[in-house]
Amino acid sequence: MSELTGKLKEVLASVLPITTIVLILHFTICPLEPNMLYAFLIGSALVIVGLTVFLFGISQGIEPIGHGVGNAVTKSNNLAVIIFVMLILGFFISYAEPDVHILAKQVDSVTSGQFDNILMVVVVSVGIGVMMTLGLLRILSNIRLKYVFAGAYGLIFIIALFSTSDFLAIAFDASGATTGAITVPFMLAMAAGFSAMKKDSKMSEADSFGLVGISSTGAILGVLITSLFIKGGKLNGILPATDLTNATLWEIYRSKFLTIVWDSFITLLPIIVTYIIFQIFFFKHKKSKVIDIVRGLVLTYIGLVIFLLGVNGGFMEVGAQLGMQLASMESRGPVLIVALLLGLTTVLSEPAVHVLTSDVEEITGGSVRRILVLIFLSVAVGLSIFMSALRILIPDIQLWMYLLPGFGLSVLLAFFVPDLFVGMAFDAGGVASGPMTATFSLAFVQGIAAQIPTADVVADGFGMIAIVAMMPIIAIELLGALYQAKSKKASKLSVSKKRSIGGNK
Repeated sequence: MSELTGKLKEVLASVLPITTIVLILHFTICPLEPNMLYAFLIGSALVIVGLTVFLFGISQGIEPIGHGVGNAVTKSNNLAVIIFVMLILGFFISYAEPDVHILAKQVDSVTSGQFDNILMVVVVSVGIGVMMTLGLLRILSNIRLKYVFAGAYGLIFIIALFSTSDFLAIAFDASGATTGAITVPFMLAMAAGFSAMKKDSKMSEADSFGLVGISSTGAILGVLITSLFIKGGKLNGILPATDLTNATLWEIYRSKFLTIVWDSFITLLPIIVTYIIFQIFFFKHKKSKVIDIVRGLVLTYIGLVIFLLGVNGGFMEVGAQLGMQLASMESRGPVLIVALLLGLTTVLSEPAVHVLTSDVEEITGGSVRRILVLIFLSVAVGLSIFMSALRILIPDIQLWMYLLPGFGLSVLLAFFVPDLFVGMAFDAGGVASGPMTATFSLAFVQGIAAQIPTADVVADGFGMIAIVAMMPIIAIELLGALYQAKSKKASKLSVSKKRSIGGNK
């Protein structure tokens, strides 16, 4: 019960700030239709319940499977087996990530099926599987993170030259959406298992991070490469009209229920199959352990259904509606202020952010405080959504003007900060864009794009998650630079003090 209560507090802290912002806007400058407001409040309640049960189920079922698979694979001395298992597992865990499916359906809906949601999920998952495998092999081969990121982003920007602005936005959004509540615990467990095989404790500590960041580049590569083969190359889109004002609340949720039940089952099926295979050939868990994991998987499934029902039943559509209303005002101030507040508040309680920041404090022995990392991430994500809104309002600002210098600076800084902070930074970039960012905040930005005549709903409506994934990397690397400077100063003071004591003697 204590763990379940803890998850509930996490989720409440994540959803309530958004609910509060919506209610304040509703009673002041952006009144909503009664049916839309009620659908949002019901959706918020479902998101809270669903995400709580979902996260509790992950800790009981998904995480033990991840740890078990990591331990089983690392004990194998057969490189071919390791590569094969990691490729399959990387694909499965990405396919099971709810945020990927949410983004893919938004892309499918906005582009009227030009970029099919199943195709997008598959190519993203293939990319994740390949890059996760390379990331784990990097740990075994002792290749420095900065070289891997320099190579990965160098390749990304070369392929981007042959793609279009809309696919570029979707590709970078996919990199942030794919690292959520399922993939992050799995990948952190994998990285910890592989790095624990090293005798050098400092190298082991540094290698515990970075896998999430490396894996997320696979999503970018998957979408960009696919864009080269899609006929026409350019996506056209329009924001779908809302059905919340005309339908009854019962009709809104009933119409989506069966589809979500089936989609959620298909989403988790690969992980269920993975556990069955490993249980038969590797784990051989006792009956009590199997019952615990099965119970965790069932809770994960139930939570996922409730969460997605809330998200699709009213949560996201209100985000888009508020974006449209604020963008239609004469003053641009309100929409920019709300964008900043959304970023500052939502990231503080993204579930995957808490997993990462807790691991940071634990692995560094408390030398890097969790609260400091959260502050840096909050400011970074607040600026990200602000920059996204600004880009839509000012037509001359293109997405590449953010991404090229931003990720270029990220790679450059990687050569000047400790390896631990490099991995931590690129991981933070992925986990900062979780359920709240991939749902409400993205819908909010798309609503702004739909209302501004000079904006493109595809090229400008997407791309926000890309900026959210970029800014925390720079923020944490700057934190690493400060940490390094502070450590050097403390070291010099220590040496000076010892010399002074020696001179007195």
